[in-house]
Amino acid sequence: MSAAPGSESPRYDAVVIGAGHNGLVHASYLARAGMKTLLLEQRHLVGGAAITEELLPGFQFTTFSYAISLLRPEIVDDLDLVEHGLMVLPLANTFQPGLDGEHLLLGPDADANYHEIARFSAEDAEAARDLDHLIARLCVALKPWMDRIPPNSRSDDPAELASLAELRAFMDGLDPEVRALGEQFATSSAADILDGTFEHDLVKALYASSGIIGSMVSPRDRESGLIWLFHKMGEYDGSPGSWGFHKGGNGGFTQVLARSCEAFGGEIRTEARVERVVHEGGVVRGVELAGGERIEAPVVVSALDPRQTFTRLVDAGDMPADLIEHLEGYKYQGSASKVNFALSALPTFPGLEDRADLFRGFTNLGPSMDYLHQAFTEAKEGRFSRRPFIDCCIQSTVDPEMSPPGKHVMSCFVMYTPYKLAEGTWDDQREALGDTVQETLEEFFPGFSELVLHREVVTPLDIERTVGLSEGNIFAGELFDSQLFLSRPAPGWNQYRTPISGYYQCGSGTHPGGCVSGGPGMLAARQVLGDVQKGA
Repeated sequence: MSAAPGSESPRYDAVVIGAGHNGLVHASYLARAGMKTLLLEQRHLVGGAAITEELLPGFQFTTFSYAISLLRPEIVDDLDLVEHGLMVLPLANTFQPGLDGEHLLLGPDADANYHEIARFSAEDAEAARDLDHLIARLCVALKPWMDRIPPNSRSDDPAELASLAELRAFMDGLDPEVRALGEQFATSSAADILDGTFEHDLVKALYASSGIIGSMVSPRDRESGLIWLFHKMGEYDGSPGSWGFHKGGNGGFTQVLARSCEAFGGEIRTEARVERVVHEGGVVRGVELAGGERIEAPVVVSALDPRQTFTRLVDAGDMPADLIEHLEGYKYQGSASKVNFALSALPTFPGLEDRADLFRGFTNLGPSMDYLHQAFTEAKEGRFSRRPFIDCCIQSTVDPEMSPPGKHVMSCFVMYTPYKLAEGTWDDQREALGDTVQETLEEFFPGFSELVLHREVVTPLDIERTVGLSEGNIFAGELFDSQLFLSRPAPGWNQYRTPISGYYQCGSGTHPGGCVSGGPGMLAARQVLGDVQKGA
């Protein structure tokens, strides 16, 4: 409701819009620095796409986001997250089944993985060990640039020019072997790299999945190389490229962030949709809520995606024409859905019926490069894939409290499911997608359908409607080279500022990008606090 006549609008040092994980991280840093900070969330709960919901009594579902890898270690320390309940459990294994009884089961033991791959090809086992080591070296080299505010390539400020020169010197100074691999990721498809490295298709498919996850690309498209590298930049407990699962799901993680924010003095309001950012003369004044209430603040930060930040919260006509033109070409094109299952028991894979450890991690259903490419081809034509790639995780094997004893919850990340369908709408195709996913699971795990107690289907349209991610893109924009680092979300506006003084951005549509990393929230806070200190 609006402030009463004659009364003053509430005033804060900073208002943050959107309580997804980046908004929570950002608000926590501002509150930690002593700023009176208000975090506004339109839904009834915090977390954005990183939530856990009980959709069936006793069964906890990670509705959207479902794992953690790229979380920056500095955030854990700076925000006292362990003190507030952070508990990331290892997703130890990756199971890659084939359709003919073949399978790969990899885990944390590098020697065991070598012998597992050697069952198919000794040459591939050697190549996998060498490639994994080289990728780890490349990621270690690149990480400092993931954890700093990127240079502004459009600025003639001496500090920015020096930063660009430092970047060039860094690239020139890389070990030649590491640099060559980095260039290969930037210019080649995942398929090109894998075809030149491995012999067996099941091994190739295992690696290729990292190059397509969440993106409207085939493993044969050039962009898939860089997407693959992006997903290897994470770590779990110091192990490069490893993934974890937060106790209680990603909703458990965002609850930890909320406790941190409030412990530092931050205030969180839910069911508070921001209608617009109020600004005058190129300077931010605060925000106006959907009910008309105004809240004053000299700093306003949007954790929403670039489309929302630059064309909904403010009038696009108040932005520079070249920025809006660039953002009109910024690609979202959501391509992934979630299908979540409550199960009466664990599925079984023929020949491995007694191996419950199969599911203590990820299960990749995409047995060949041709399979993955065909799934993409159908989506490119505006249809969801009839034999989709599915990244599965039975999270209750890692955290038994996610389901009743003896029963399980299964998270399925499904590709490809284009936001824009050639025929029909997602409202009338939703259950058909669920049926297709269930039939695909039945193909790999005979008897699967008999285990299903409940099914939830979440399409790209549902993601957009529920959490506000444009076109249902889970990364707040594709992870293409034209939309990363110096250009995320646009050249000249990649340092978390906007053309309106005091109005900033901190969502996954900024550097370093999507996934549950907190990096955008942390780096944007550095920029805001630096600017506030300079202006003091």
